Amino acid sequence: QVQLVETGGGLVQAGGSLRLSCTASGRTFYGNAMGWFRQAPGKEREFVAAISWNTGTTGYTDSVKGRFTISRNHAENALYLEMDSLKLEDTAVYYCAAESIPRTGWRTSANAYTYWGQGTQVTVSS
Repeated sequence: QVQLVETGGGLVQAGGSLRLSCTASGRTFYGNAMGWFRQAPGKEREFVAAISWNTGTTGYTDSVKGRFTISRNHAENALYLEMDSLKLEDTAVYYCAAESIPRTGWRTSANAYTYWGQGTQVTVSS
């Protein structure tokens, strides 16, 4: 059974930092792009960041560019999201996702991702 488990969420003041981790089990995702999405209350799930299988390329939604950094560790079968200079509007449930098809690059559409974690809450306060 494939599982993605996110950790690292919590309550932080605006301007602070958090590091999210996503640990995969049940299969390796070497060869597959992975990404982070988030969903705020009353809003649709949105793309945050993605990374290609060989970590050669990364992509971010405009609102987090320069503040968030996505990375992965194949040896640990893990994905990370370093979030700095957090803003109130970053408050959301953050989800880790992985594609099932080995291919180059990364995608922003949630439909491209087969495996999802259950999410971790990030709350930014003023």
